[in-house]
Amino acid sequence: MNRAAGIHRARRGEIAAPARLLLYVLLIVTALAVAMPFVIMLFTSFKIRSEVFTFPPLLIPQTWTTDNYVLLWSRLPFAKLVRNSLIYSFSITLASLLFDSMCAYALARLNFRGRNVMFIAILATMMVPAQVTLVPLFFNLFEIGWINTFQGLIVPRMTSAFGIFLLRQFFVSIPIDLEDAARIDGAGEFRIYWQIVLPLSGPAIATVFIFHFMYNWNDFLWPLIITMTQEMRTLPTGLALFMGDHNIEYGLLMAGATLAALPLIIAFLFAQRYFVAGIALTGTKE
Repeated sequence: MNRAAGIHRARRGEIAAPARLLLYVLLIVTALAVAMPFVIMLFTSFKIRSEVFTFPPLLIPQTWTTDNYVLLWSRLPFAKLVRNSLIYSFSITLASLLFDSMCAYALARLNFRGRNVMFIAILATMMVPAQVTLVPLFFNLFEIGWINTFQGLIVPRMTSAFGIFLLRQFFVSIPIDLEDAARIDGAGEFRIYWQIVLPLSGPAIATVFIFHFMYNWNDFLWPLIITMTQEMRTLPTGLALFMGDHNIEYGLLMAGATLAALPLIIAFLFAQRYFVAGIALTGTKE
């Protein structure tokens, strides 16, 4: 019996080995396909102008130069663009974490009339394209004098349906016994939310943080519409100034894009463990 089982396991291993090899090959090919645009962007940022337009194209520069990075700081107020992007991205991200988590806790734990209807209504807003609300929102901000201001950039983005949904699903999965014990000790709802639920939701919080920060750091359309002067531009909109109808400076663009990608890469590397755990643990439990 043991010999037959051993033979069966050996055959299964023989069958699994080619499948595992094929899986590894597919993963490597997919990883290369995803990484290749970033590799091209990085190498192009170190090319001189003549090598950018060489045919056939060169992947690795023959003449390495850092002139594109030097010109980037002299041709644009790059420090101000980075500052504006940091203020814009971090302010919206931190405000969204607070408001999204509070709303998610109410939808997950508080019993009130219309809770499910409100949750469905919040999810329904995810199906409305953001472009539909741009014009009325622009006029509202214009009426109160918030065009070309940080409050005009930040306040309309201080919460998101996606963050509420993700955090609500995670809060539902937390055992309610911990909260019942805290209530017996006299803790109120806000204290339970702040001192029990949030500390247990690190992976979900990290996931929402990364999604919000990445989206707002790369956001182009909203800052382009709301900001009117170069002093208020964010990094994506500022880099667009390098674009011309007939003379696109690809070296400068790639240098700027490389520097713009660094904060996202650093943020993901630091929060990768929590990010993966948040995606894995956030389910659809009711």
